Amino acid sequence: MRSKFYYQGGNIIVANAIKDYLNSLSNFISPEIADSTRAIGDALQFHVAQKLESLLGNWCREYSKDFARRAMADIAFTDIEDIYSIIDVKTQRKDTHFNMPNLTSVERLSRLYESDVNVFSLIIIKYSVKGTNVNISDYCLYQLNLLIGNVLRLVL
Repeated sequence: MRSKFYYQGGNIIVANAIKDYLNSLSNFISPEIADSTRAIGDALQFHVAQKLESLLGNWCREYSKDFARRAMADIAFTDIEDIYSIIDVKTQRKDTHFNMPNLTSVERLSRLYESDVNVFSLIIIKYSVKGTNVNISDYCLYQLNLLIGNVLRLVL
């Protein structure tokens, strides 16, 4: 099933609003965690989860941000077409030389896609840190099957 949220550009509007929101947060990290890529990634995920529901607005019928640490999803919502979007938040610090990917298994994805109303999406946040200021340079929210060209642009 094709979600109008993704195919009609709702995801782009929401992604731009989240990027603006994250960049508007002033010094939301402390000097103690400024060197911790994992802590900053967790903080970014927290802020996205707190704000995303309100930015989805009329697209969203149900919203959840409470998942187990090892779950596939960090956030999920059911849209107005009853399509269930599971969202995995990925962060990448631009000033590091190596970033270990945290990938979702093909088996888990194949089970998810056994139902036509399930969609797996990624939020990808690229950021840099100067002191306690985090600058979001790239941000996207895409459905997995629409990602190929867009992720290559973002990651390369």
